[in-house]
Amino acid sequence: MNSLSYNTRLVREAVRELGFDFCGIARARRLDDDARRLEEWLNQGFHGSMQYMENHFDLRIDPTKLVPGARSVITLLKNYYPEQQQQNDTPGIAKYAYGNDYHEVIRAQLRQLLEKLSAEIGEIQGRGFVDSAPVLERSWAQQSGLGWIGRNGNLITRSSGSFFFIATLITDLALEYDDPIAKDYCGSCRRCIDACPTQAILPDKVVDGSKCISYFTIELKAELIPEEQKGQFNNWMFGCDTCQDVCPWNRFSKPHHEPAFSPIPEILNLSTRDWENLTEQQFREVFRHSPLKRSKYNGIRRNLRFIREK
Repeated sequence: MNSLSYNTRLVREAVRELGFDFCGIARARRLDDDARRLEEWLNQGFHGSMQYMENHFDLRIDPTKLVPGARSVITLLKNYYPEQQQQNDTPGIAKYAYGNDYHEVIRAQLRQLLEKLSAEIGEIQGRGFVDSAPVLERSWAQQSGLGWIGRNGNLITRSSGSFFFIATLITDLALEYDDPIAKDYCGSCRRCIDACPTQAILPDKVVDGSKCISYFTIELKAELIPEEQKGQFNNWMFGCDTCQDVCPWNRFSKPHHEPAFSPIPEILNLSTRDWENLTEQQFREVFRHSPLKRSKYNGIRRNLRFIREK
């Protein structure tokens, strides 16, 4: 077995041992087509007040600027689809936020992966990213054959749908590369477009982030949510899963096996009144490891008021 095959096999074995569900590998290169699409998206103002999306444009489209000498982009998918669901009358929380903060969980696993590979292969340079750096992770997932970009902007896999976190490891290690998925398996389906409560999903696989419920309930730091959005949130208090819940490919979703993503009991069981009576100290204690801390206590209170005042 040559070194490329051997090293590639080591990568895939280490990924499995760490509990990731899928692994794809692409050659590190500048993503010119994605650069053009990102620039158009930013020029349309679809990022709203997320000014950080404008920063580090060159880093986003060229992995060699993040890791000098980069040869490979390893993309990993980790399932977060929960076995248990919220009660219907509970303020809605996106499924990715049911358990512990995925940034903390997956970042630690990426460090372990790099350590494992260095121990087996020798010194290699690499950096791991999970939704917290200028990396076009969905594009790399598509380039490495893991899935295609759906109309809702999510990466969709044929076997298991779209309820996955995407992690990226950029490294100077040469590996065997997977073929990209060229076909769009959404076909003529428009379910996500038609179901979006705020009409944020536009034709041609463009999502107006400034209209997305996740943007308003998580990213928007203003004291108030715009009045014109009243009555459109369908009880979503933190994030939104509507476009994924209606996607036909998610009938193949299976419950995850990551203990850290087990639902925090309060997320499944707190009623609207319970949320309204929650003190800031209680919020900090219960959700200290949760993605909900990103919105902070005052942000959650703002969102709760907004969905109550229909």
